[in-house]
Amino acid sequence: MGDEKDSSNGCKNILFLKIFQTFRMSIQPTKLIIAFMAVTSVCMSGWIMDFNKTVVVITGPRGKIMLTELQLYINNTGQLDSYIKSAQKKGDREGVFSTLWRFGSEKFHNALNRLFAFDISGVVANIAELFKAVTWAVKYHLLYCLIFFLIILVVTSISGGAICRIAALQFAQNEKPGLTEALRFSIKKFTSFVTSPLIPMIIIIAAGLLIFLLGLIGNIRWAGELIMAVFMLLALITGAFIAVASIGTVAGFSLMFPAVAYDGSDCLDAINRSFSYVFARPWRMGFYTVTAAVYGAICYVFVRFFAFLLLLCTYLFLQLGLNNQKLATIWPAPTFMNLVDSPDLAAANLSVKIAAFIVYLFLLAVVVLVVSFIISFYFSANTIIYSLMRKKVDNTALEDVYSPFEEIEVEPIVTESKPKKAKRKSKPKKQPEPETEPDESPSKEQ
Repeated sequence: MGDEKDSSNGCKNILFLKIFQTFRMSIQPTKLIIAFMAVTSVCMSGWIMDFNKTVVVITGPRGKIMLTELQLYINNTGQLDSYIKSAQKKGDREGVFSTLWRFGSEKFHNALNRLFAFDISGVVANIAELFKAVTWAVKYHLLYCLIFFLIILVVTSISGGAICRIAALQFAQNEKPGLTEALRFSIKKFTSFVTSPLIPMIIIIAAGLLIFLLGLIGNIRWAGELIMAVFMLLALITGAFIAVASIGTVAGFSLMFPAVAYDGSDCLDAINRSFSYVFARPWRMGFYTVTAAVYGAICYVFVRFFAFLLLLCTYLFLQLGLNNQKLATIWPAPTFMNLVDSPDLAAANLSVKIAAFIVYLFLLAVVVLVVSFIISFYFSANTIIYSLMRKKVDNTALEDVYSPFEEIEVEPIVTESKPKKAKRKSKPKKQPEPETEPDESPSKEQ
């Protein structure tokens, strides 16, 4: 019996095993609802902004997109400018968000397939193309990206902060706060959530501008190159600072929101904690991250299979009672790799088009739920990782979580002490009353 207890306690002390609680925490309805609202808000904003179609595309039969600016930028960057100029008048247009969404979805699934094939180079290549796609969007559609980035930052700060708060209370104290309580906390800490990732980026950009300014000075004739050479050491030191800050920002970004949710930190404290945990235990941080990523990929495949089975069962039973051709027009058959496909409504009548549109919205809701699970898993896993890193670096108990009500508990003690002091000072005022009684009594007798 003693050996069994020792072995169970030993398993509990292995911290990385706690990461495997993430799936159970991620499928909590409150987190999924918050993530669903966040994804819906971002997608609606993107589709509204896509009314201004600025991406040049080449379409094939039935309006199918064959080539976009982004694909050409990834495959052959040198031909992009000439392609845009040649297609400026005759080319079709598409929105930036729709282009990025389609491309990002494709690369995400390719990276997932490469991960299960143990092709790490393929995973890295797909992730690199995702970053290259963001570079394309910033370079050729800067104003769109700035507006859309602000929308994503605001939505992520509110929804991500709420999910991290729920995960922190659930992991630390096995509590499950409600939707309004979690959102109220994230709104109260909104400034910390927004500025935590922004401040490191602003510092990196400001440091980069110093090196850029030195490069401009180098263009001065005769003296420019000498000035640049003299200040080259300062430029190298600044470059080293940028490198360290970039590593800390990229690796510690996932810990910033949990720092605010777990410890009630402000933005500077959240940045300090995330940087210190990354640089204090980099290998442990990397091990936790890789473990969560592999486990998350397995969980995602399971959730996607469940969504595919849900859609397939619905489709097959509808097929038993509905005309096959009409069903295929309204709803193309789902596959595991393509849960939802756009219907071909070229020859359909008005009622079929309306029905296909309504069905398509419901199918998109299923896809958004799958994406919501990914978001919920990401924030829940990083909240657990933050708690484990805090345990290792600061030796803080896993159960220790910030409560905003702790600051309010002191107030009744202060307010109650004031009336007691007032009563003590008022007692001496009653003492002169007996002295007046002897003087009054003789007067009455007289």
